[in-house]
Amino acid sequence: MKLHRVRTYKSAEALPREDQLAWKIATVAADPVAVSDDVVEMIGNRIIDNAAVAAASLNRAPVVNARAQAMAHPYRPGATVYGLTSYPNRRVSPEWAAWANGVAVRELDYHDTFLAADYSHPADNIPPVLAVAQHCGLSGADLVRGLAAGYEIQIDLVTGICLHEHKIDHIAHLGPSAAAGIGAALGLPVETIYQAVQQALHVTTTTRQSRKGEISSWKAYAPAFAGKMAVEAVDRAMRGEGAPSPAYEGEDGFIAWLLGGPGKTYEVPLPAPGEAKCAILDSYTKEHSAEYQSQALIDLARRMGPKVGDVARVKDILIRTSHHTHHVIGTGANDPQKMDPNASRETLDHSIMYIFAVALQDGGWHHVRSYAAERAQRPDTVALWHKVRTVEDPAWTRRYHSTDPAIKAFGGHVAITLDDGRVIEDELAVADAHPLGATPWQRPDYVKKFRILAQGVVPEAEQNRFLDTVARLPRLAAEELGGLTFAVDIDQLATVNTRAIFAPPA
Repeated sequence: MKLHRVRTYKSAEALPREDQLAWKIATVAADPVAVSDDVVEMIGNRIIDNAAVAAASLNRAPVVNARAQAMAHPYRPGATVYGLTSYPNRRVSPEWAAWANGVAVRELDYHDTFLAADYSHPADNIPPVLAVAQHCGLSGADLVRGLAAGYEIQIDLVTGICLHEHKIDHIAHLGPSAAAGIGAALGLPVETIYQAVQQALHVTTTTRQSRKGEISSWKAYAPAFAGKMAVEAVDRAMRGEGAPSPAYEGEDGFIAWLLGGPGKTYEVPLPAPGEAKCAILDSYTKEHSAEYQSQALIDLARRMGPKVGDVARVKDILIRTSHHTHHVIGTGANDPQKMDPNASRETLDHSIMYIFAVALQDGGWHHVRSYAAERAQRPDTVALWHKVRTVEDPAWTRRYHSTDPAIKAFGGHVAITLDDGRVIEDELAVADAHPLGATPWQRPDYVKKFRILAQGVVPEAEQNRFLDTVARLPRLAAEELGGLTFAVDIDQLATVNTRAIFAPPA
């Protein structure tokens, strides 16, 4: 890996294209290096993971609405939408497939993650790259090349550039990475990918209010929007259109006005020419349907539960954790909504106080039951929930930001004080499912997650067909790429009758 220094340049300063971050990203994306077997295997794992959470969210309102919007844009050859492939010729325009599938994947906050200077869900790259690959008649090998590039670029940007300290949402790294991934899959020249990356950055930079206060369904739509914009950006660039340039380094650009300002220099790692794109191997998925910083703490809660016994005896729960966990999902956020029994699912998903209380009581976590209104409003849960508080511990913050995988941690230390004064303490650095955790996930774990979440939604024969298709991923012919989704029975799909601008054709 090579570190690239990125800063603002005045318009009067000459900054050759070859020295611009967007050009360097495009160069990496266009580099036709072979994809290693372990990366191919992990890409398959994440395609399964995405399908699992999409199956579980298929009839949730945001997903139903996004699917209805996509269905209003049928197209040939087009791309598939989760759940719709049992319908004759049911394909939609690729940017709308990316939109609908992106919402389905993101709705439950239950797929993969990478945390460094900023945070991300790099599997958000899969819907737009897959949609374009299906529409353009690409092969499984082309798709793999594109996804390896999308993961690489997003993870490298997240490693080098912090967005959240400037209240910019993390989809600002996703737009460029998805554009780069699409460009890599299509085998586009550096110039075209360069323009698409800049265009995608320009139109997907938004504020963090989508993850603050009363969190709405836009949290699921935001990455889908970035994917949709990436598809459109690549299409424009392929037609010879340009973009705001230099998008990152310009005097009125991204760094100068939305991030650290003209005096700030960032260091972004990128593979050297000929170096394999392996960043996906540094990412990790979720065993539990909750914000990633809660994963290790859920595992810790289920481990501590038997030691606590009767939770009615709990007087206080103190979680010592990183700056990010304390300020984003902890009491350091100063969000009263995070303590509200009537809060939305999206808000509860970002409340470690609620999550730890429920996991301690129930000995685990469930993607539906743990968020149910009757669960959140149980008097004993509310009482326990309001005894949980977080503080930042500099040691955990240092571990959170470490670049050494053996040190990097997303958990914390928990001290539970009982009514007799006894204190039960324990800590956990990484989730059990993490690559360095107690039970690191392999292909069978991803398959199990898919089977559980698809049960009662996707017929077993269709589950088997989908999994078999993924197993042949790098060898798939163009006509087989449509199999990287799943079909459901027509009576399994919820519909909407809302009057809106986009209506499915009669």
